[in-house]
Amino acid sequence: MKPRDLADLAMLAALWGASFLFMRVAVPEFGPVALSAVRVAGAALLLVPLLAARGQLNALRAHWRPIGIVGLTNSALPFLGFAYAAESLDTGLSSIFNSTSPLFAAVIAWAWLGDRLTRARMLGLVIGFGGVVWIAWDRVGLKAGSAGWAVAACIVASLFYGGSSAFARKHLAGVPPLAVAAGSQLSATLALAVPAAVAWPAVMPSAFAWSMTAVLALACTGLAYILYFRLIANVGPVNAIAVTFLVPIFAVLWGGLFLHERLTPPLLAGCAVIFLGTALVTGLVRLPARGASPASS
Repeated sequence: MKPRDLADLAMLAALWGASFLFMRVAVPEFGPVALSAVRVAGAALLLVPLLAARGQLNALRAHWRPIGIVGLTNSALPFLGFAYAAESLDTGLSSIFNSTSPLFAAVIAWAWLGDRLTRARMLGLVIGFGGVVWIAWDRVGLKAGSAGWAVAACIVASLFYGGSSAFARKHLAGVPPLAVAAGSQLSATLALAVPAAVAWPAVMPSAFAWSMTAVLALACTGLAYILYFRLIANVGPVNAIAVTFLVPIFAVLWGGLFLHERLTPPLLAGCAVIFLGTALVTGLVRLPARGASPASS
């Protein structure tokens, strides 16, 4: 990677890691539904004018149906799930569950698109999902309650991310990435508008909560999408997915600095297991070829 690409990768990880902090701070005043709606609306206000300035609105008009589905499955529903989880879970824990998205993407791509599951990918899936169970067991003991539902919300949200990537690959190949980003935020805004109006908090959120939500929408969502798609264009999707490994590091850093959160040894071990599994699934870590000698490996 060039120095600019490395800088983009670090900035993107910092922004997406901070999104868990801002959700944790703002959700008590907004609630999950209203917070998610304001988040996608703010991102749409940033991205749609940029799309128009680049003369790519026709791409949005031509592909509005699949882009609308991506908006629902890649923004509205996952954002809602992680915002709900932010009421009960630490920022670092939520971000670790978020890092399982490539695992779900690999399974769905195999079942739906016919992607080949290599020996390394299958081993990575087993290891990665084992790490998820480990963390869930340590955190909530797999018992019912608010923490248990929060863990389930994180896993379902990550499942939506994985499914959305396969859907976009099948139905939106060749569509300008900015059109997908802007259109998905716009469609997510429309999908959450009525639920947010119904669930709007009785007491108006404070100026501090509004400022945190504005940063979440404009920087951690709108600007982050621009950085992400620029990385895909410059270094390819496989290298861009490396951000998955960095996001929890920044989320834990922000949570520790500003919310005094801490990680337990079992959680750190589970995190390492998930990262290893994800690295195998995405191809960032490869197994030696069968029959290869130590020297050739």
